Amino acid sequence: MKKLIYPLILILWLFVSCNDVYAIYDPTTLPNNKVGIHILYPSEVSEAAHLVNSNGGDWGYVTIPIEANDRNLVKWQLFMDDCARYHLIPIIRIATVDDYFDQGAWSKPDDYDIIDFANFLNDLNWPTKNRYVEIFNEVNRGDEWGGTPDASEYAQLLSFAVDAFKQRSQDFFIISAGLDNAATNVAGKSIDEFTYMYQMEEAVPDIFNKIDGLGSHSYPNPGFSMPPSKLREGIYSFYYQQSLAESFSQKVLPVFITETGWSSDTVSQSTQSQYYIQSFMNYWDDKSVVAVTPFIFNASSGPFTQFAFENGDNKNQIYYALFNLKKDKGDPEINPQSTQSATAPVIMPTEKFKSTPEKTIFDMIGRSQKAFFKWLLGI
Repeated sequence: MKKLIYPLILILWLFVSCNDVYAIYDPTTLPNNKVGIHILYPSEVSEAAHLVNSNGGDWGYVTIPIEANDRNLVKWQLFMDDCARYHLIPIIRIATVDDYFDQGAWSKPDDYDIIDFANFLNDLNWPTKNRYVEIFNEVNRGDEWGGTPDASEYAQLLSFAVDAFKQRSQDFFIISAGLDNAATNVAGKSIDEFTYMYQMEEAVPDIFNKIDGLGSHSYPNPGFSMPPSKLREGIYSFYYQQSLAESFSQKVLPVFITETGWSSDTVSQSTQSQYYIQSFMNYWDDKSVVAVTPFIFNASSGPFTQFAFENGDNKNQIYYALFNLKKDKGDPEINPQSTQSATAPVIMPTEKFKSTPEKTIFDMIGRSQKAFFKWLLGI
């Protein structure tokens, strides 16, 4: 009997899932406001929009991380609703859990983490047709990959992520992790970003043809303090990453600079202000650069204050430099279902998610499909 049921389940799953199959659009072909900001909390959405959509701008970008233990439908649907309301395009960077005290590193993800995120993010009503998802963070550093960096493991997981997300919806736009552009080759600790990319391609040939966008952390290194220049390790490092990826795939990948910024510990805010203007006008003006979301919007204490545009309630000089920067009016393809969400946020029940998913066929499908099959099989 089971031999008959499981093929039937697979066929019905494909049939039910076909309603979610659309297709991404190329964001470089539409009017685009590439100015964005990196935030840490959904509560910062309205203030972030005020910054990135100022001075003629509309539909700027916001990058935000979501950890594996923070998948709350109410919280994140409200975030998506607010993005629609305030005309922000979200870039979701998925993350595991900071295991610093036990391992000194973020825990290493696996296929089941990807499945959980794909199911969860597919259940959200996004503001735009493209659903931008960045697959983890600075994975060429050991402290971001369970202690030891491994390009082969990441390339395989990235390939799996493309398949898993797009099985749920072709509207998912998968972006590779931004790499640490200051990392050097230190055995067991870090890998130079270009060496890492070579190793990724060697492990999974054509991986850069499979993804939709290239994540980049084009910091002004060394020391977050260099002036704008076409240096491989500086704010133009995205270009060298893109060129290397193109040599592997013959595909010019759209670039998403999801982190960048100068340190106020070494560069005055007035100098930073000029650097940001120069960078947006002369280096990040490349049409293939879809979004630039400097790190970080707000920090009142801790190590991130040196990069912040706001310190608590105080907007600083670099905030006003970005605020006064002339911006474009973006015109992305809108998710038609987001209109209602933008005017009347949907109140959804809280749902708890298991940290360790069951290894059954139900792991590969979303909630609505699970309910359907449970009804069908009487379980």
